[in-house]
Amino acid sequence: MKINFFATLRQIVGQKTVEFHLTNGTTVREMVEIVVTQYPPMRPELLDEDGNLWRHVHVFVNGRDAPYLPEGMQTVVQPNDVINIFPAVGGG
Repeated sequence: MKINFFATLRQIVGQKTVEFHLTNGTTVREMVEIVVTQYPPMRPELLDEDGNLWRHVHVFVNGRDAPYLPEGMQTVVQPNDVINIFPAVGGG
């Protein structure tokens, strides 16, 4: 599965898109854990001290913010899903 990273997250992974090998039945939550295991500096960027996705981080599955999907972070990702991960973005 290809996961696209944006803004400052690209600097951590070193590229825009990274290919991950996920097993069938992997949830969004599990996918995020795989990402932070593969890229440890990503953990404080994506997860709070309790291991939950920061509210200001957005993980999109096929263009929909994962926490707002019917199954939320327990949504099972499919091999052909488009995954985009955005950090907090500020500006003015």
